[in-house]
Amino acid sequence: QVQLVESGGGLVQPGGSLRLSCTASRSIFITSTMSWYRQAPGKQRDLVASITPDGNTYYADSVKGRFGISRGSAENTVYLQMNSLKPEDTAVYYCQAAVVGSGWTNTRWGQGTQVTVSS
Repeated sequence: QVQLVESGGGLVQPGGSLRLSCTASRSIFITSTMSWYRQAPGKQRDLVASITPDGNTYYADSVKGRFGISRGSAENTVYLQMNSLKPEDTAVYYCQAAVVGSGWTNTRWGQGTQVTVSS
C-alpha cells in the first residue's frame, strides 16, 4: 500500500526552480514530522528539510535561503519549493513521514523523485 506519493521532479537549468509535492493519508499527515531527503549517485541519503506538525522547520545549511518547506493541511501535502537550483542539487529526492514516541520511531518513505539540474 502506497502511503506517500511524491511528484514534481524533473530537469531544470541552473538558477531555475522546482516544487516537489508529497501527499499522505490524513492520519499520517497530521501526526508526522514530514521531511525531504536526497541521495546523489554514490552518496548517502541526507536530510534536506523538515517540518513538524505545528510548523517548526529545519533546513540543511546547503539549502538555507534557497529552499522552503511547507504543509498544505487541506491537501495533506508537504511541499518543497526549490529556488536558485545548482548542479549539486541533482539527486533523487525522497519524502519521509516520521512519528516519534517514547523509545520508538515509525517512519514511512515515498518512492523518490528525480531532480536534475543541468544546462
